[in-house]
Amino acid sequence: MGLQLLGLSEVSGSLIAIDNAQDIANEEVVEILVDGKNKRFGRVVKIEGEKAMIQVFEGTSGLSKNNTKTRFLGHPMEIALSKEILGRTFNGAGRPIDGLGEVYAHHKANINGKPLNPIARKYPRNYINTGISAIDGLNTLIRGQKLPIFSGSGLPHDKLAVQIVSQAQIAEDEGKNFGIVFGAMGVKNDVAAYFRRSFEETGVMEKVCMFINLSNDPIIERTLAPRCALTAAEYLAYELDMHILVILTDMTSYCEALREFSSSNGEIPGRKGYPGYLYSDLASLYERAGIVEGKNGSITQIPILTMPNDDITHPVPDLTGYITEGQIVLDRSLYQNGIYPPIGCLMSLSRLMKDGIGEGYTRSDHSDIANQLFASYAKVMEARSLASVIGEDELSDLDKSYIAFGLTFEKIFVGQGFKAQRSMQETLNLGWALLSTLPLSALDRLDPELIKANYSPSTAQRIIDLAISEGK
Repeated sequence: MGLQLLGLSEVSGSLIAIDNAQDIANEEVVEILVDGKNKRFGRVVKIEGEKAMIQVFEGTSGLSKNNTKTRFLGHPMEIALSKEILGRTFNGAGRPIDGLGEVYAHHKANINGKPLNPIARKYPRNYINTGISAIDGLNTLIRGQKLPIFSGSGLPHDKLAVQIVSQAQIAEDEGKNFGIVFGAMGVKNDVAAYFRRSFEETGVMEKVCMFINLSNDPIIERTLAPRCALTAAEYLAYELDMHILVILTDMTSYCEALREFSSSNGEIPGRKGYPGYLYSDLASLYERAGIVEGKNGSITQIPILTMPNDDITHPVPDLTGYITEGQIVLDRSLYQNGIYPPIGCLMSLSRLMKDGIGEGYTRSDHSDIANQLFASYAKVMEARSLASVIGEDELSDLDKSYIAFGLTFEKIFVGQGFKAQRSMQETLNLGWALLSTLPLSALDRLDPELIKANYSPSTAQRIIDLAISEGK
């Protein structure tokens, strides 16, 4: 039996203060009994001498200084884990909300995870095929990598998350041990229903474990949701040897909940009101991805965040970019032109891509194709800028060919549509087809032997037409 105390000394927002709290620990879970019948839970977030500040998960409505009994449980917050969590849906605090009852726990784990010795990390190799050409071909997701998606208000990041969950697979026989942990923070009821319905309709729900925090749920629960999701991922990856893809959306909602909690706790604000420890807090989440020596499983992370006012210098995307290994950026202008997924290829980057593609992983010419596509698309932007000044009719023949290439590249390669799922070979073949629409003089990043073997204007249109029909 843990320490039990009657009454409170203070109630402030989602926090309560208790005096005479001895022999307790930070992050310790507490059980709060209100009026002798209603049970709530919280955790210790601050200790000053014998005074403890407790964060109440369900909110402090109805609490007074003399109607509570608080019991310290003597352990940090834990969630119940077993392989049966796949196919299940939980709230942000790790409690089942799918009506299927409690999880029969084979194991309980601290949601804060365990420190991972950097020496025990294996370098990420091999790739995860998302079926999306703009990611697989140009910004390849490497198994064990953390690759965020930078989006904006109104852009289809939710739809992209559903497509990745529905299509993602690893490129080996180990694919049977592939699973997905999906964490949603601060989403509306209709968005949460969209996620559930989409996963069920596409038949992937049995390999997905969902943690859903709704916008009307307590913000405190929002700060727990990604930790619960990552704890589940660590169990599946390192105990059950599965390859786990973790998708967290929306990290901006998480950071805003952190800012609100920090403000109510009286902490000194940093940039734009966010707490000064935002960087280390985000790092404590993102760094829980990777591959560990001696373990057969892996954790790959795709955090999704919305940039307020599309500002990539905002603290949340700015700090995220420092911690993670690249970013996928959604482009509003592409979206307004009806292109889905609207991935801005020149703004996106996968820093680990070079180590998980090529001979033995994807295809030997992958890196060369990606480099030439990037270079050619950059020339498209230059040609468009010039055309806006002098008019398209005054452009050289080479610049006109770049303009035509850019339109086809955006419409077919990037804008493949929601239902089209491409293998890595199909993506690379389409890349060659698009490059074959350019004159030979424009292919300055490719080896002549590669050009001789793959440059084929006569077959390019057939491959492009096939890609168009599959995207409809």
